[in-house]
Amino acid sequence: MKYALVTGAGRGIGRAVAIRLAEMGYHILINYLSNVAAAEQTLAAIRERGDDGELLPFDVADKRAVDAAVDAWRATHPDAFVEVIVNNAGIRRDGLLMWMPEEDWYRVVRTNLDGFFHITQPLLKDMLVRKSGRIVNIVSLSGLKGLPGQANYSAAKGGVIAATKALAQEVAKKCVTVNAVAPGFIRTDMTADLDEATLRKTIPAGRFGEAEEVADLVAFLVSERASYITGEVISINGGIF
Repeated sequence: MKYALVTGAGRGIGRAVAIRLAEMGYHILINYLSNVAAAEQTLAAIRERGDDGELLPFDVADKRAVDAAVDAWRATHPDAFVEVIVNNAGIRRDGLLMWMPEEDWYRVVRTNLDGFFHITQPLLKDMLVRKSGRIVNIVSLSGLKGLPGQANYSAAKGGVIAATKALAQEVAKKCVTVNAVAPGFIRTDMTADLDEATLRKTIPAGRFGEAEEVADLVAFLVSERASYITGEVISINGGIF
């Protein structure tokens, strides 16, 4: 059985990616933090299509919680290994840096940047030993160009982009690829508070993207057809940048 871990898989891009990878034959480890109902809906959607998965709750920002969850999963799956990691879990706490509460800075960095490290490091060794693996990091337009009011989010996602490029060079000889996908404005719960009508005018394609479009890109990067693509940051933003 092939296993793929998708963090933040309860909603939005994470849910779409989980469903898409399940269609490719992966048994999905559905990570979530607190919204168990949403995670169960993702699992139900996967099972409705004849595929399967399981819930794996933990906070990506908490290294001890991540390690405990990974160790517990390995104990019940001694012969299995996670061959695909999609680091999708992320949060926003927007505000001008001048007035940004300290906790808003650190919480965003811990979740979006430290979370990448907390998840990837304990699962990487198995990939290297087996000489097989795909790591896809969901970053952001904000991490490429910076967006006002998102200094914390831009810093965190920019850090993941740099880490993607560095790690890709470390593991390429072991047939493990590491890439990043940088969405622009995608219609999800995370962008529900944005003024879509106004923002559409700034997007050459004239619309927000859909989570399923991002999932299709992730699916390609996970596939064998992308085995020679690594260390890349691929934008999906309707031409905005």
